[in-house]
Formats: sequence, structure tokens, C-alpha cells
Amino acid sequence: MEMCDAADLRAAPPPDIEMTFSRSRVSSPDVSRALYAAVGARVCWTDRFPWSHEDWRAWVDRPELATWIVMAGGTIAGFFEIEAQPGGDTEIHLVGLTPAFVGKGYGGHLVEQCVRRAWQRGESWAEHTGPATRVWLRTSTLDHPNAMGNYRSRGFKVAAETTRSKLVPDPRLAPWPLPADPRTVARTCDPARTCDEELIR
Repeated sequence: MEMCDAADLRAAPPPDIEMTFSRSRVSSPDVSRALYAAVGARVCWTDRFPWSHEDWRAWVDRPELATWIVMAGGTIAGFFEIEAQPGGDTEIHLVGLTPAFVGKGYGGHLVEQCVRRAWQRGESWAEHTGPATRVWLRTSTLDHPNAMGNYRSRGFKVAAETTRSKLVPDPRLAPWPLPADPRTVARTCDPARTCDEELIR
């Protein structure tokens, strides 16, 4: 789906709770991975499950990629991830709410705010890339049932459609290999004391 003019964006009804949108200024593969799982598990976001920690780091640690964290009621309510691509194309890779905020009518406002920031490319983020000329995203039948209607209501139009089968692993299986066994605690000791590495079982 695509939007080729910022004037095409249509506002959503305001939510009945204050929602704040903060761009992450410090790239964090750990936070991005956690948000991906929290938001995406119920709509079968599994493409990044095989990614290693280094894969995630390489993805998020780029000046053309920006992530916003959404807060409401002191809780993380969702997030979105936008990439400035060559030629003015600006892709919304991920946008969604955490489970506690799904089904309450907040999705339209979330998408509206996401698209507004996508059109601000070259000004408030990815300053080196120039302005956005098109905002686009991919969706599928695996997405939330209201997703397509929400995108259309905000002003998106279908740019292309394809049909294909996709193997989707169980979303509950989200491998996240750690760099070391966290049960092993390396201790730094006072020279006057005796201290060994402790293994917690």
C-alpha cells in the first residue's frame, strides 16, 4: 500500500488516553527484538526469528532507520519502525500495539502518527536522506483483521497485490541466543577476599 502525497493523510479519531511518541535516539537490538515479539506474536511476525543478535544490531544501527516507542498510561503501548530509502521512498516496516492496547480504537491514531513522522523524513529524522516522496508499507492476510481498513481510512491505496503461500513457524518460539550463559556470574573481588566464579543453577 502507498501514499504519494502528505496531503492524502486523513486523521483518526483521538484516543481516550494520552499517547506519547518518542524516537529512540540510542539503537538497541535488545529493545527492538522485544518490541517485535510483544507486538507481532499475535499477528505472526516471524520473519526475524532466525536473526542473531548481530543481525539485529546491523539492522537497527543505521542512520536511515528510525524507531518510535509509544507510551500510554505509563506503559509501552506500541511502536513503529520506518526506513528512509533511496529516491524518497519511505517504508513503514513495522507498526503495531502491544496486546493490552489492541481492540480499544487506538490503531487509527497510531497509524496516523506513524505516517506523519514518515512524511517528516529529512527534517526531524534521517536528515541526510532528503524529503519523502512516497510512504509505503506491506500487509497481508496474517495481519490484524482491521489493518487493511485502517490503512485505507488513513489515505493509503493498494499499489500491488500478490498471492503466495508462506510457512509460518509457531510465533511462541522466539529464539534469542544470548552471548553468554547468564547463569554464570563473573565476580570482581576485593584482593583481600577469596572469590571464585559462581555458577547459579
